[in-house]
Amino acid sequence: MMELLAPAGSQEALRAAVQAGADAVYLGCGPLNARQNAKNFTPEELPQAVAYCHLRGVKVYLTMNTLLTDRELPQAARLGAQASAAGVDAILVQDLGVAKLLRESCPDVPLHGSTQMTVCTLSGIQACADLGLERVVLARELPKDALKFLCRHSPIALEVFAHGALCLCYSGQCALSAMVGGRSGNRGLCAQPCRLPYQAPGGGKGHPLSLKDLALVDALAELEDMGVACVKIEGRMKRPEYVSLVTGVYAAALRSRRAPTPAEREALEAAFSRGFTDGYYQDQVGPAML
Repeated sequence: MMELLAPAGSQEALRAAVQAGADAVYLGCGPLNARQNAKNFTPEELPQAVAYCHLRGVKVYLTMNTLLTDRELPQAARLGAQASAAGVDAILVQDLGVAKLLRESCPDVPLHGSTQMTVCTLSGIQACADLGLERVVLARELPKDALKFLCRHSPIALEVFAHGALCLCYSGQCALSAMVGGRSGNRGLCAQPCRLPYQAPGGGKGHPLSLKDLALVDALAELEDMGVACVKIEGRMKRPEYVSLVTGVYAAALRSRRAPTPAEREALEAAFSRGFTDGYYQDQVGPAML
């Protein structure tokens, strides 16, 4: 069965995800991850988190998915060793240099390519496979026909985001936050300036850069049939209540191979929603997504 991967931005969110039916959780430890402002985990808390999950048959993926400076590479190597000792099931990476470093410093831990890598072609997947990565989280902007093609030909497992926030730009490629506020999304500090109102000269005020939230809950069976290995819920900055509710709805829909009930749809909207869209997936990109 296709794996359901839930966010764990805190210890409370981790427990919520596990108890709601997640097959795996992803979390950060220290500053080398794409959500520095989440509560995250300390090196001392990481083994406890892994033990809690493994006791319940749930995998743990560590995010190390930012671009690092040379000075941070020793810290990355230490964190890789700590992840290995804790029994982490995989590490997500963006930086190709970090991937090479971890393959040498902790070769026993599988590596997954983060969506921050912006992998959206078969050649990109093959490059990740050549680096020793076992899974790639594809770009969120791919239509289903492209996903089918990549699943059919990929030499490694593929993961797809199914629910949560969308960027106007390909993940890993946006420099807006870094340019306007000195907080880079590739350093885990995106300030989300795309969510702010803007006004063009002579035009009205609005939110022309803010996308609705992704929701592929109706496409879970289709994704599983095309060969997607894992669907992922975005939200390491979200509260445990959100994680519990969204994970529970997706787990029920996935395991029963059914669409959500009207009550479940209403619950998803009430938990958090800027409005939902599957525009990228349906290859119907346009103003309706905003």
